[in-house]
Amino acid sequence: MAEDNQVAQPANIPDLRDKVIEAIKLVYDPEIPVDVYELGLIYEISVYPVNNVYILMTLTSPNCPSAESIPAEVKDRIQQIQGINDVEVELTFDPPYTQDMMSEAAKLELGFM
Repeated sequence: MAEDNQVAQPANIPDLRDKVIEAIKLVYDPEIPVDVYELGLIYEISVYPVNNVYILMTLTSPNCPSAESIPAEVKDRIQQIQGINDVEVELTFDPPYTQDMMSEAAKLELGFM
């Protein structure tokens, strides 16, 4: 029976990762009408077998007025997913954010295409 649990658990990680992405897409920079995922602010999403989540993200600027609220909202949204144990959100400015990191959908929404 233990083998079945070991086999089934990795199959859940992609599903959980999709739920994490969906949760992140509910977070918007208050100054830009595009979610932080499509803006390219999320550099890394790691979901571990014990349902811990690590997010490495940036902001559009180190002087962003929402520097504390956006990462906190990302963490809160992910923690609301059923089955999540722990969430760590790390903020970095390396590499610095550029508009090239935006998805095509974000560029289109903001009139850059």
